[in-house]
This record gives sequence, structure tokens and C-alpha cells, in this order.
Amino acid sequence: MRGARIQEVDDSFFEKFGSILKQASQKAALEESTPLAPLKEEEEQDGEKSATEVSESRSVTRDSDSGNETLIDTDSEPEDPEKVDFYVEAVGWNLMNLRYYYDSSVDELYLEVLYEILHNVGGCDVGCEVGQHAMLGYVQEAFKISNDKHIELLTQAEAKEPPELMLNVEVVEGKDLVPKDPTGLSDPFVTIYLMSNTAHRYNTSVKSGTLNPVWEEHFSLPMPGNLQEDSLCLEVWDFDPAETVKEKMTKIFEVKGVKGLRKLMKEIAITASTGKHDNELIGTANIPLKSIPAGGMTTYLNLNKKSKLRRQGVLKTRFTFSSEKNSQVAAQEHRHLLRILLLHELESSKVAPYWWCGNFSAPAEGILTQHAAQSGLSQSDNYLAQWSVYCAVTTDHPLSFALFNGLLDKVTKHLQSGLVNEEDVKLFWDGAKKLLPTCYSHIRKLRKKTAGDKTVLKTLREVLNVLYKLSILDLPESIELFPVNLYGWLRDKDDGTKLSILEVLNQAVIQGASDWFVHILDNNECKDKTDESRLQHLIRVIQLVRSDLQRAVEYFDRVFVEVMSFPYSKALYGVYEDKIASLVEPEVTQVCKNLKRLRYSEGSTNSVYLAGGLNGDTGLGTPEVGMEPLAMGTTLFELYLALQRFLTLGQGLNETEWHIYSISKFHSWFFGGVAQWLDIAAYKALTRIEKAVELDNLVPVDTNVKYSSSGVDTLAIFYQIKIFWQQLAWPDVEGCYTFVAKIVDDICRCCVFYSDRMATRVGTVGTVSTVYEERFEVTTEWCVAINNIDYVRQSLQPFVQELGMDEIIQKMCETRSPLEAQRCKETLQNVIANAIDTVKNKIVDLLEVMIKKMMPSITRFLIEGAELLHQDCSSMDRVMRYLEANLDTLYQHLNNENFSRTLDIVWEQLGEVLYELIQANLEHRKAKITRYIDPRRLTKSVAANLDSKRRPPSFFSNLHECLKIMVRSFRQDNKDIYTSDTLKRVEYLLKIHGMETRELIHQYHLERWQEQQAISEPKMGLLTVRAQFIENNLKIEIMNARNLMATDSNGLCDSYVRVGLLPEDSFVNVEKPKTQTHSKNLFPLYDEMFLIQLTPDQRRIQDGLIHLVIKDKDMFSVSNTFVGEAYLHFSEVPDTPAPISSLPQQHLPLSRPANIDGDAMKAIESRQGDKQAREFLKKQRQKMPTKQFFSLG
Repeated sequence: MRGARIQEVDDSFFEKFGSILKQASQKAALEESTPLAPLKEEEEQDGEKSATEVSESRSVTRDSDSGNETLIDTDSEPEDPEKVDFYVEAVGWNLMNLRYYYDSSVDELYLEVLYEILHNVGGCDVGCEVGQHAMLGYVQEAFKISNDKHIELLTQAEAKEPPELMLNVEVVEGKDLVPKDPTGLSDPFVTIYLMSNTAHRYNTSVKSGTLNPVWEEHFSLPMPGNLQEDSLCLEVWDFDPAETVKEKMTKIFEVKGVKGLRKLMKEIAITASTGKHDNELIGTANIPLKSIPAGGMTTYLNLNKKSKLRRQGVLKTRFTFSSEKNSQVAAQEHRHLLRILLLHELESSKVAPYWWCGNFSAPAEGILTQHAAQSGLSQSDNYLAQWSVYCAVTTDHPLSFALFNGLLDKVTKHLQSGLVNEEDVKLFWDGAKKLLPTCYSHIRKLRKKTAGDKTVLKTLREVLNVLYKLSILDLPESIELFPVNLYGWLRDKDDGTKLSILEVLNQAVIQGASDWFVHILDNNECKDKTDESRLQHLIRVIQLVRSDLQRAVEYFDRVFVEVMSFPYSKALYGVYEDKIASLVEPEVTQVCKNLKRLRYSEGSTNSVYLAGGLNGDTGLGTPEVGMEPLAMGTTLFELYLALQRFLTLGQGLNETEWHIYSISKFHSWFFGGVAQWLDIAAYKALTRIEKAVELDNLVPVDTNVKYSSSGVDTLAIFYQIKIFWQQLAWPDVEGCYTFVAKIVDDICRCCVFYSDRMATRVGTVGTVSTVYEERFEVTTEWCVAINNIDYVRQSLQPFVQELGMDEIIQKMCETRSPLEAQRCKETLQNVIANAIDTVKNKIVDLLEVMIKKMMPSITRFLIEGAELLHQDCSSMDRVMRYLEANLDTLYQHLNNENFSRTLDIVWEQLGEVLYELIQANLEHRKAKITRYIDPRRLTKSVAANLDSKRRPPSFFSNLHECLKIMVRSFRQDNKDIYTSDTLKRVEYLLKIHGMETRELIHQYHLERWQEQQAISEPKMGLLTVRAQFIENNLKIEIMNARNLMATDSNGLCDSYVRVGLLPEDSFVNVEKPKTQTHSKNLFPLYDEMFLIQLTPDQRRIQDGLIHLVIKDKDMFSVSNTFVGEAYLHFSEVPDTPAPISSLPQQHLPLSRPANIDGDAMKAIESRQGDKQAREFLKKQRQKMPTKQFFSLG
């Protein structure tokens, strides 16, 4: 519910371009891959027109794919007017002007057919099974002859003499003949004769030394009168040449086996006794003439022998019938008859187009067989007649392409033999010329078929096989295979040479694609002229085109490649991509120009993040994007994705040269649109973030995480932008870098904006007011807000990587230069790093705001604890409970890093408060901590203390004690207790200001000793001494001084050294020895030894100092002049019983107090009511070389 409310802010802007657009793209891709249903027949024939015949005698309507060609566009071959056959009148064609001419020819052909039916040849074919009566009735119906005319012509046929027919016998070969010679072989030959005429015999040639002879010899025997009773006899003999006994003996070495030797001996004996040389019968075969069908047959005849049960071999023979009719006339008559019977078959059976595959009815089959046999037509003549007739008929009634494919195999074998005449070659190519338009029409209209239908794919394969088989034949120069009047869509080659079948196939595919594209545009018109409608129209067109391509890839392409080696889908794509580019580019360019640019109005903080950078103030105001065409923008990128999928298909079809396509640069058309979308998306992101923060209840979205809903919503925006970018898959590396840089910059701005809005959201949370006090308590809302900002920050770097930044840089390195790619990479990294640092600082700022809200209560509790530490034991517990409660909340809900930051800020700000108290005490003014607390909320004593000008040391001492208690409580690991420099400084100052005056004085001397340690070039001279502890005694030897400062007017000095021990209150009863005065000498040599006795307690003082003061003896003055002083720390004095002379000399630089700016001196100066402090301060001023010191006022 909350997510829906957030999306309502921008009407699901990001979802439309992100996940919703992705889902729509996937759905569209699925739809595009689904085959289209075939067009309705009415749609198929839309735009077709007739082709007028050149002949003035007939007009036949032809089929065309479109009506916009300038030439006659027809896919069917019109009949040659010079070869219009007489049978067309018989099937009722509209050729009335030719009727008289053809009547006599039809009668002659009809009479010839009746005659052949009455005098059937052959005895076991279809004609015999059907019977004469059936065939006579069938032929009368086919020729559409009236009964009277039929009776008249039948009477004439019966009166004619029987035909003089010949039986043609071809002895092809023998197989597995029984050997008759001693060598294991035979010398066979065949004798042929009719049983009714045994005297008339025909012999083949002798094939020597073989059991598998090949003869292929032809014989023609006159047909007997009694065909039903007669039979043909074929005898196979082994030829035995006339040889003498001597000649036969020479073959003894060629004998094979014992059986062969026995045969040789028998032959020698017969030759020696009788001198005869008889041939030996191998086997005999008889075949009744009535078993030979009228169409002839090829058979294997078994050779038998009376005395043998086993088969003696096999003889392959071929039988046909023939007449003495002229072969050309017979072939022409057969073609006429074939066409009449075919048209009658098609008319009577009502067979569907492309289904008839060469199967005639039994009467028609019998009639055609008898005519071919009695006309003496060979098998090749029959095949050629069928090719010619079928090709002519298919132009008006399409026959099965499988019929032509099978027939073509038979005809081409005859053509390639080289034994055909020019008339037969011309007849063949005339048929091909009529068939080819139908083939190309099928290819052009392939979309009218249902993709995936096995019948369609089988038909396509048959069509392509026909084209392939024709393409490998040699075309005579005189044949014009592609006349202009039949191929209006065909374009001639530039060099004027003839087009090949493959080239025409390519143009047919291209023309079919062009016609289909026009059909798509005509049937999917744009309803109105708005940008939205125009874009939807383009998407629909691309989907339909891509669907056609997908269908071609899935079903048809494999067939084209296997049969013709033709890349069908690639050819289609080349047509479609150019037309789509021409259609889409101007539309997209105009739509991108029409996209409204962002306009700003004054007075919005969002514009700072959108247009002015992270911290800039541009004064642009709020962008007015309420009326931008977002729906149209979504459609624009749906079009982009449709084009993207279309190009991807092209890349798969043409992997090496896809870049030459016009559509390969389609992304450049959308550059302005993408840039505009990113501008709008940046503003929409800020708006949605603001709404997400507003609706956020600052409760973790899950028990396992520590961030709330607004963090999830913000990342969801980034995710949708990422999806949009991934969907774009921008191919241009330079544009890709430009857009990624823009996205990264906008995302970084959004992160900063989210941080600020989240800080504002929790700014008023946590204040608790009662009648007694008003305090701030850390709540889980503050912790969740901090975690949200950190959650968004942590996701920034992975998000940029998911945008593909590394891949972009790698491509730039490959296409441009490594140096330029590195600069671009560093630029993006700097943007990201700056954004991450900025968000980190925002987290720190928010933590500081939270701690500042805690500081008034902490300060109040601290001050009260300092006032009442030893009076009220609960005063310190209050501040500890307050800190513990709030820090525990932070510890439970923040990560370790942010919790550590919080502690550091607590100590840092606590140090600032305490430092302010100390500084106010030093400067005699009211503390500025009232900016943290309201004095009215303090107790009377504490409020009075704030108003007083001075605070006693006990106050700072108690405050120091409170600080130590707090530090010990929250730094129990004792690791770097005071992490803050300010806190370290404050702890030291509290320690000093909490000291008694005597302790402060000694602290001052310690600071002076530390200053002495830092002197590298003494300007006031050096004092050389030796010192040692011997048990509880201090022995010190004052040896000499060097480069003392002149104090007398003569430029010299009358110096002596006084030895004192510090702190003075610890050494009250100890004497202060001094050396003799050395007059007028800047390099005095004292050489005096002193032994100072100490108590054990005095010896054990931790920070004891030996104070060595050099003064100038003034005879006329009340007091001596201070020259300089030096300090020697007890730790620097060795504790040894060794002779002091054996110890090293210690050269102590002399110095004077330069000012009173030290911490200890300032603390002393602040104690104006302390006599000891005033007197000490007075003495130190007198030591100073000038009067530059702080005024007590």
C-alpha cells in the first residue's frame, strides 16, 4: 500500500521505464516469435490484376501479387498463340473463333483412340482389367463427343484393318550363368523366336569367357495374329568354336577343377571321333505375349533346362510394342491426348490446387498406355510429353510440385544423354518457362501458408528442388527463360547479361518481402497523427516484420540453404531493415525533438541537487515536468527495444557484415530522447525520495536489518534506472560513457539529497519535556535514519559496477587510447568517491546534530555533579544513567563504525563544553555554555556559579573527577582513553585548574623545566654542574658559567649562584646554599661543592626540581639583579656512591620567563583572591626581560 502511494507521486514513472518496460519487451519478443496466421484468400488476392494475351484469340486471367507494377505482373505463362492445341475446344474454353478449325482434328484423334482401344496390345495391364466398354465410355466423356458422333466414329474404327505392330525386345544382360567350358566360364549368346514361327530366329553376339554377359542389343519381331495364344522363347547357348584336338589340348592349363578336366577330355574325345563342334544349351525362358503389358516392361527371366532342377541363370530383358507411325506426329498426338484426359481428370475429380501428383483413373491410364505403345513412343518420349503438358496445365490449375520434381529427374537424364534433338530441347525449356512463374509465385506468396505445416515445408522443398535441377542444366542461348511480360517485378542486370535462376530467386524473395511490407502498412494504418499513435504504429509494423523473419528463420531458412544454398532469412532481413530504417528514423527524430525540455521556476531546493551540483546555488528553481508526455516516452523506448531485438536478429543472420545495415545505427536516433529521459528521471527521483522519506515510519523493514522503507524505496529507484539502462544496451561506447557518467552523477546527487531529507525528517524527534526539565533522548528513529543513509551509501559503489562501468572503460581502451580511457575512469571514480565522502560527512553531521541535542543535559548534569560531587552521591549517577541509556540505544541499532563515530563526537563535544568553562574562568566572563542549556533549568547554586566571575579549584577538580569517571565507564578497554585532542587538552586543563596554588606553582616550574629542555641555542649563557644522590643526601658541584649576560654598565657581571629545591613547601627546612660572588666576569669559575641533607620523604618526591638561580651582586641596590635560572629534575640526578668527579658534567641553559601564557601561569593569574598566587606572579614578572604581561584587570 505504501509502495503504491509512493508510485502515485510520479505515476509509476520508474516502473514504466524499468521493470514494466522490461516485461513488456519480453512479452513483445515472445509475440514476435509466434508465427502469424495465414492471410485470408480475399486478402491474398487483393490488388491482383489480369495479364492480357498477345494473341487476339484468347484472354486468360492471371495471378499477381500486387497491382502497383508498371509492367504486367503475372506468375503464369500465357499460351503461345502459334501452338494453341485443338483439345482446348473439347474442355469448353472460350475459343469460339477456333472451333471450326479444330473439329476435324478432334475427330481424327478421337477415331485414333477408339481404334487403339479396339485393338489392345499387351495382356496384363490396366486396359485389360478395365475393359473396352469402360474405356470407350470414358473417352467419350473426356472428349465431350455426342452419342451419334461416337457411334459414327466407332463404326469407322471397327472397319479399319488391325494395326501392324512390332514387339521390341532388348536383351540387356545375363546373370549367374552356369559354366559350360572346362575353364569354368562360358561363351554365351541368346537366340530369340516366337513359338508360332520357330524358323525365324534372332541371335545376339557371343560374349566370350563370362558368366555375367552384357549385351544391350535390340530386336523387333512382327506381332502374330493370335496374340493371346503365342509366346516368346529365349534360349541362351554356349558357343563352341571349331577347334582341332591339338588346339583343345593347349587349353589344359586353363582347366578349372576336376569337373573342368572331365569336360575337356569329353570334348577332345568327341572332336577326335566325330569332328563335330555343337553349341551347348545353357537354359531356356518362355514368356507369353499376353503377359507383356501395353506400356512394356523390364523383367528378369529365370533360365531353366529340362534335365536340371536348379536354375541355370537369369536373363534381364525389356519388352515394348511399337508401330510404324511417324515419331513426331505420334508424340504430338500423345501430348494432345494427355492434356485432354488430364483436364477431364481435374474437372471431374475436383482435386485441390497443388494436390494432383500424376495418378490417372484406370480408364485414362489404359488409354494413355495403349496410345503410347501403339504409337511406338519410347519411355523418354512419354516423360517429355508429360513434362510439356503438366507444365502448361499447372499455370491455370496448379499441380503438385512433387510431380514435377520426380518427372524432372527422368527427363533430365534423357536430356543429358546428348541423344535428343533440338525440338525436344525446345519443348522441355518451353515447359520450364511455363512452370517457373508458378514456382516463383509460390516463393513470393510463401507467407500465405501456415508456418510449420509439414505439407508447406515439403512443397517448398519440392519447388526449390525443381529450381535447383533446372539451374544446373545448360540453357540454350535462343531460350528467353524470363520474358518481361511475365515478370514485371524483375529487374535486369546492369551489365545486360541474362539472369540466372538463382538470381531470379533472390529477386523473387526480395519482391515478396517488399509486397509483404506494403501489405503490412496498408492493413495497419495509423489511426491518428499524435506522437503516441505514430510510435505505436511503428512498433506494430516492426513486430509484424520481425514475426515474418522469425518464421523464416525457424521454418524456411533451413530448406532454402539445404537445397539452393540460398540464405533466405538474410535476404529478407536486407529488405526489411532498409525499409524500417527509412520509415522509423524520421519519426523518432521528430518525436525526440518534440519532447519537452525541463523548465524551472524559482524557489525549490530540489533544483539545487538537480542542476546546481552538490553544493551549488543556481537559482533554477523547480522543473515544470507535470505535463511532459511520459506515456509517449514509454512508447518511445518500447520502440527502441523493438528495434534492438530486430537488430539482434540481423546480427545473428549476418554475423560479419551486420554493421553495414542502415538500422545498425538506430540508437543514435534516440540520443536526445535518452538524455531528456535522464533529466526527467533525476527530478522524478528527487520527488519520489522526498515522498518516501515523508511516508517512512522509521521502523526497520525486517528484524534482520536495521534500515527502514525509505532506504529500500531509494534503492528501488536506482534499480529501476539500472534496468532501464540495461534494457537500452547502448552500443556506442562514447555515448555509453556519457550516459553512465550522467546516471552516476544523478545517483550521487540523489544520495546527498536523501541524506539531507532524512536529517530533516528526524530533526524534531527525541525531545522530552516535563515541568522540571526538557531533555533530548536518542530514539530508534535517529538510529534508523543514520542506518538508512549508510545503507544507501554502501550500495552506491556496487550499483555503479552493475551499470557496466568496467566494461565501458575496457571498450574505450580498445577503441580509443588507454590514456583517454584511464582519464575517463578516474573522472567517474572521483565522482563516486566525492559522493561517498559527502554522504559520509552527512552521516557525521547528523551524528553531531544528535550529540549536540544531548549536550545540554550532559552539561547540566556535569555542572551539578561538579558542584555537589561530595555532597550528593546521586549527582554523578544521573549523568551516567543518561549517557548509558542513550549510548545503549545507539549501540543496539547502529553498526560498529557509526557507533564509534558517535563516541568520538560525544567526547569531542564534551571537550568543547568543558574547554568553554575553563576559558570563561580565565577571561573573567560568563560561560557561553548557555547556548547548550537554559540557566532556568539549573539549580540555584549551579546557576549562581555560572554567573560568578571566578570558580574555585574544587569546581574544576570535581569536574575532572566526573570526566575521569565517565571515561573509565565508557572506555573500559583502556585503549587510547582520550581519543580527541580537545578532550586531552581539556583533561589537562581541568587537572591544572583543580590544583591548589602551591601545586600550580610547582606545575609552573615543571613547565619552565620542559621549556629548558627545548632550548637548542642558549642566548643567556650556560651553567655547568655535577650532581648526585648519595642515599638521602644531595651533593651538587657548581662548576662554572659561560656567556653570561652583562648587567653592569661596564659590560660585565658580578655573579653568584643560589641553589634551591622545589616544591618549596616540601623543602621548607632545607637550606638554600649559594656560591661566592665572582666580580666582573662573564665566564665565572665557581668550583664549589654543596651537600644538602634530605629526609626519605623528600628524597622520594616524584617531580622534585633543583632550582639554580644566577644573580648579579649590586652593592648600592636593595635587591640583586636576576641574570637567569636553570632547572635540574630529580630524575636527571644519578643515585650513586661513586665519586662525583667521575660523573659527567651537565650543561644547563639559562633562561628567563618570556611571558605568562603557560597553562599553569594562567591558572595562577586567574586566582586573584589568593595571596600566594599574587606574590608568586609578582616575582615572575620581575624576572621577565620586559613588562609584557597580562593585566589583572
